[in-house]
Amino acid sequence: MMLHIPEVLSAEQVRHIRAELARADWVDGRATVGDQGARVKRNRQLPEHSPLGFKLGEIILEALRKNPLFFAAALPKKTIPPLFNSYEGGEHYGLHVDGSVRNLPNAVGSIRTDVSSTLFLSDPEEYDGGELVVVDTYGTHEVKLPAGDLIVYPSTSLHRVEPVTRGARVCSFFWTQSMVRDDWKRSMLFELDRNIFGLREKIGDTEEVLGLTGHYHNLLRQWAEV
Repeated sequence: MMLHIPEVLSAEQVRHIRAELARADWVDGRATVGDQGARVKRNRQLPEHSPLGFKLGEIILEALRKNPLFFAAALPKKTIPPLFNSYEGGEHYGLHVDGSVRNLPNAVGSIRTDVSSTLFLSDPEEYDGGELVVVDTYGTHEVKLPAGDLIVYPSTSLHRVEPVTRGARVCSFFWTQSMVRDDWKRSMLFELDRNIFGLREKIGDTEEVLGLTGHYHNLLRQWAEV
C-alpha cells in the first residue's frame, strides 16, 4: 500500500529544518548503504550519528506521533530516527530495495524495515527531476510532493530517485517496523479503519459501527506483534 499523507510538517517547521540543513556538513550518501545500494546511489546525506540530524529528526517523530493517518497506515512499533538527504547536479539513486534490517543508533538494537517513508522538504517547483519512482505489483508510480508532505510505501518495493537536473531536492527518509509485518494485512486494517471513521462521521457510534470497531481491534489483536 502506498499512501500520501499531506501536511505532516507545517510550513514553519519546514522552513526551520531547511535553514538548519543549509548550514550542515553533508557526506557521501554511499556511506549508509550496503554493496548493492552503493553501486547505484549518488547523493549526499547528513551523517547517521549527526547531533543536528537527531535534533531535526525529533521534530518529525513528534509530528508523526500526532498524525492519526500515519498511525493507521503504518501501525508503528518502532521508527528509526529520520535521516536527511539532498540531490542536485544530476545526483540520483538507481533502482534498489531497502535492506530488511537496520541498526538503531547508539547500539540500542535493530528494526525490521516494513514501511519506508519519504518526507519532502523541497517544493516541486524548486527542482527538476528527482521523482521517487516506486515499482510494485500494480505498476510504476512517480511521486513528487509539496514540502511537508509524506509518502509511505512497503519496504519490499523496488524504487529509485530520478536524477535532479536543476535545483536541489531535500528530503527526510526513515523506516518503521510495524506491529503487523504483512503489507496486505496492514492494508486491510487501514481500509477498515478509514471506513469505520467515515461511518462514524456520518451516522455516529451506531451498534453496527461499534461492531465493526470491535472487528478491527480483534483482527489487530490477532495479527499484532508487540
